[in-house]
Amino acid sequence: MALFDLDGTLLDPKRAFSDVVTDLCLDHGWGLEVKGWLLTELADRANADDFARLRQEYALDIPAMQLWREFIDRMAASVTCDPAVLSGLARLRSHAWKIGVVANGCSDVQRAKMRATGLAGLVDGVAISGDIDVRKPDTRLFRLAAVRCRTELSGDAWMTGDSPTADVHGGHRAGIRTIWLRGRRWLDGMPEPHHAVDDVRGAISYLLDTPAAV
Repeated sequence: MALFDLDGTLLDPKRAFSDVVTDLCLDHGWGLEVKGWLLTELADRANADDFARLRQEYALDIPAMQLWREFIDRMAASVTCDPAVLSGLARLRSHAWKIGVVANGCSDVQRAKMRATGLAGLVDGVAISGDIDVRKPDTRLFRLAAVRCRTELSGDAWMTGDSPTADVHGGHRAGIRTIWLRGRRWLDGMPEPHHAVDDVRGAISYLLDTPAAV
């Protein structure tokens, strides 16, 4: 089984997030103060409650759930996935790998992005922190991904991600092997990854040369 992080690994939503906030503010005529609020408050995670707070903070007339759905739809439309990543995942599945996604974030947003980019049809199971209100590196999220892939978490499984804490440390805690996508600063005291690559395409290539653990 091969587990993957979503944001910063399979997808790069950073530019999309900034563009979505900018366009949302322009379309609704909101000024720099609202834009700054959104960029700050939604940077780490976003949910419907954030838009209820936004509506109250700035006395907006638009219903919070309408704004939330608009944000989800815009994020899904703005995020893209490298075609080489999609084809690589398809190759992994053809080589008997079970593919899972283990991601922090709001379930609605993350699943919308997966559907829009074509990732949803290439994975066997998805576990998102919003599903059970725990976040990586909590091992319960990794175990849930295995269950949804209809398999068990074993030492032959791999976790690929860009976060030393959430992905590498989390994978180690879950008793599986890890691939780190270089980029973020490595944290002292973190367990070393079993392998390191520059991007997820390199991780997929490495796994294709490794016997599948289904």
